[in-house]
Amino acid sequence: MSQSNGDWHTITVEIPFASSKHASIAKQVIEVDAELQPHAVKRELSLQDNKLIATFHTLTVRLARLTLNAFLENVDLVVRTIEEFGEGTEKRAS
Repeated sequence: MSQSNGDWHTITVEIPFASSKHASIAKQVIEVDAELQPHAVKRELSLQDNKLIATFHTLTVRLARLTLNAFLENVDLVVRTIEEFGEGTEKRAS
């Protein structure tokens, strides 16, 4: 969902995870990286049950698209890492 608020554009996405623990891990991993253009992109991350909720405020629609793409790539990497090395991995390897 994207909407314009004055000069800022806002987009919010909800990413469901298998558990609230996995959502929390993703939030912790992603929030350590600061936005590259903090004057033009503001990010808010929160958790709701097993969902990671990300809200971005950007100065341009293009920045909203680029920011969301980068965020989703990070989420994909976290999910793949959890699947590969997370709990239950040793059970699958046996």
